[in-house]
Amino acid sequence: MSLKLILALSLFVCMTFSLAKDQSHPLARGRKRGVGPKRARKQTSITTLQQGRLPESNGQDGSIFIESYKNTKEPKPDYEATAGKSEHCVFRGITMYDKTVWSPKPCVNCLCSSGEVVCDQILCPALQCQLKFQRIGECCPICIDPVVDAPEYSGDSPVPNDLAEPFTGISQSQKDRQKKDEQERIRKKDADRKQRKKQKKEEAERQRKLKEVKDAREKEEQQRRVREEEEERAAAEERKRRMEEQRKAEEDRARRQEMEQKEMMRALEEAAERAQEGLRGDEATEDEDVVLLRGDVFQMPPVPPTRAASPLLLAPQEPTEPDEEDTEPGEEEPEVVEEESEMVTTLLPQGCSISDVTISCENAKLTGIPPLSIPELKSLSLQGNEIKTIPAGAFNGIPNLEWIDLGKNKILSSGIDPQAFKGLKFLSRLYMDGNLLEQIPSELPPTLQELKINENNLKEIEENSFEGLSSLVTLEMEGNLLSEGHVNPQAFKPLKELTYLRLSRNHFRTIPQGLPASLLELYLENNLIEDISETAFNHTTNINVVVLRHNKLDESSIAPFTWINHRKLESIDLSHNNFYLVPSFLPKSLVHLVLVGNQIERIPGYVFAHMEPGLEYLYLSYNKLDGDAVEPESFLGTFNTMTELCLDHNQLTSIPMGINEMTTLHFLRLNNNKIRHVSEDAICDPLNYDDSHLVALRLENNFLDPRKISPTAFSCVRSYSSVVLKPQRIK
Repeated sequence: MSLKLILALSLFVCMTFSLAKDQSHPLARGRKRGVGPKRARKQTSITTLQQGRLPESNGQDGSIFIESYKNTKEPKPDYEATAGKSEHCVFRGITMYDKTVWSPKPCVNCLCSSGEVVCDQILCPALQCQLKFQRIGECCPICIDPVVDAPEYSGDSPVPNDLAEPFTGISQSQKDRQKKDEQERIRKKDADRKQRKKQKKEEAERQRKLKEVKDAREKEEQQRRVREEEEERAAAEERKRRMEEQRKAEEDRARRQEMEQKEMMRALEEAAERAQEGLRGDEATEDEDVVLLRGDVFQMPPVPPTRAASPLLLAPQEPTEPDEEDTEPGEEEPEVVEEESEMVTTLLPQGCSISDVTISCENAKLTGIPPLSIPELKSLSLQGNEIKTIPAGAFNGIPNLEWIDLGKNKILSSGIDPQAFKGLKFLSRLYMDGNLLEQIPSELPPTLQELKINENNLKEIEENSFEGLSSLVTLEMEGNLLSEGHVNPQAFKPLKELTYLRLSRNHFRTIPQGLPASLLELYLENNLIEDISETAFNHTTNINVVVLRHNKLDESSIAPFTWINHRKLESIDLSHNNFYLVPSFLPKSLVHLVLVGNQIERIPGYVFAHMEPGLEYLYLSYNKLDGDAVEPESFLGTFNTMTELCLDHNQLTSIPMGINEMTTLHFLRLNNNKIRHVSEDAICDPLNYDDSHLVALRLENNFLDPRKISPTAFSCVRSYSSVVLKPQRIK
């Protein structure tokens, strides 16, 4: 039976018994109402309990408070015997028999002992849980989650409230243990607080050090920027000063040159007048050397060219005195002729012009190299003349030339003296396009970096054709009669620095052998190439660009391992060949692929999937792609890299699959096809919420009705004005 039921029954029995006794003993009721010392103490105890206060043990108010009476031996109350033998207790108007136990409120048990009310407060054990719950009618809370480090229960320690009997108390050992646990908890809490305080201090110190380091770096960076700005300012001022000095020097030189030219013209006029006078005065002197100036004819005077004055120093030199043994004292004519000769050598042929250190004689109808004596000259253009030969010593008077253009003349290989370019120690560029050369000129300067022999009659490249040209970077031999059988495999071996080679418009059927390892760009368009072997590019591991347009290649002409493993080959142009499929085994590093003007009908699946990082530019215009040309996996590997895609001038009937997955596509051309419908997600992925990426979209000349296109079909285009839909073909 529960505690409440026992207490209720006890109270009911006591009240019944008390009423019966009062009715049978009226004197007892009157005596009980009397006021005595015991009665006063009982009232005080009752008043105290009614006010909700539990007085401590003082023995003066009629009730005492004991710490615990659990361990005292209490006999079971015998209500019948107690009623007649012992004094009763009155609690809140209710008479309690001696030894009666009741609970006036939770966690308080009271005992009627010899007429006094003795109450004991139940102490609840300390709980180590996070979540606590106190049941209705019970004094102590309980844990509703697993208890951490809960104290063990022994025979003398209190049990949980839901199992405790009304007389359960807490033993001294339990209190000591609780006190010890509380002290340990407080100690741990203090230790944790100290640890946190220490960590905060360390963190603050670390932040302070980081701030100091950051401030020091910022200060150093600021000082570096200031220093760089000062250096840049100083460099700019220095450049400005040098430019100003150079400008002044140029102005002085131009002014001096103008004065010298005027002086030269004046001296020339005087010399011509004296010559005319001499001719009129003595017609018999036909054997005398006469200098004639007739249009484009530029004859050398009898005086050696080394004595001629430079156009940059045009002031007439003092005539040398004639030898006394050869000239009579009164004879002055040789002096006049010598001065006249010196002046003539400074003139340029008709149609030539000079600018600073450059002379241009383009289309001047020259038949030979003009004899110039200008050591300061750097560039000479003789393009578009009728020059046939280059004799030895043709450039002796201009040894510092860096660039010579002999294009569009009539120079033959047999007309070039082996020593013609021997003395040019600084020559870096030589252009001989549009002549009649059949062989590479020999004994070219080792300083040469650029050689152009386009549009000639070259038929053969021998082993020693480029001997000594270790500095050559650019070589162009387009529009000749070369073929793979007439190019020695060892011919390119001396070209250690060659990076740019043009062999277009020749008669090659395969890739020429022996290409230098340094080669970066190879141009072989407009040849007859119909086969590319696996070893064609074995030695050119650094090659970056290969152009093979306008040849006779198809998908079976390229060996599988021709270039698939080339890590630097980024651009291939295979336009205007005979491809029916996009070729497989393309280089892994390919970025730019041009297949315009073929017969391509299909883009096989996974053809681009092996590329790293991926193809960016794909041009498939003017082919035969139709509705079945694109497979679901055709563009796999390009979704995150494709930037430009040209599929115009084909036979497509719908938007190819995979275009809406290209997140980096900027330019898309689908014009001049047979497209009749554009679905909502064909070009733009509706699930992609990133910023618009398409910059230009062309769909004109199809069979589209713009009114039937969904407004969201072009949501990924940055501007609707960039979408070209008109005109469309009439259905």
